[in-house]
Amino acid sequence: MGCGKPNDSLHPSKSNGCVCEVVRAILVIQEQAVRDECGHCTSSCFLEPLGGIVSPARNSHADTRVFMLITKDGTPFKAFFNSPKADKCHCTSVYFRVEEMFDHCCATLRVLEPEDRSHDTVGIVTCEGNVDMKALCDVKRWQSTESCITVDLSCFCAVQCIADVDLGICD
Repeated sequence: MGCGKPNDSLHPSKSNGCVCEVVRAILVIQEQAVRDECGHCTSSCFLEPLGGIVSPARNSHADTRVFMLITKDGTPFKAFFNSPKADKCHCTSVYFRVEEMFDHCCATLRVLEPEDRSHDTVGIVTCEGNVDMKALCDVKRWQSTESCITVDLSCFCAVQCIADVDLGICD
């Protein structure tokens, strides 16, 4: 299991860890076209249907559940993306969209470009490589990038769902 915990040999179905199961659930929810009522926790990763996370309001045309992965030391996991509008220090993101899962707990994630209300890239990672926690609050939108990363989800300790958005993935 993730975070240095041993696999549960008595319960092999639980050996992948909760992060793996949550990301797998996000993928299933993204792929379903089910319409249900919202649940009580408005940012739960298990909330169905896609579009159910109310941040700021329900988006009935959502195609993506934006999420962050948290590392063993409690910091957001970050990855690089290519963008013509991002400067050289601001081409790193902590926001992802799951594209595919394979081999029990591996996933291909699309790196999402964080933007403010004006569609400008938000520099959430400093040139030194540290996540600027204040800048995370400035992110109001996300843009799909062509940058993808393959990860072993068992290496993460937490997943936080942020919003359901329409990135025009199927357009």
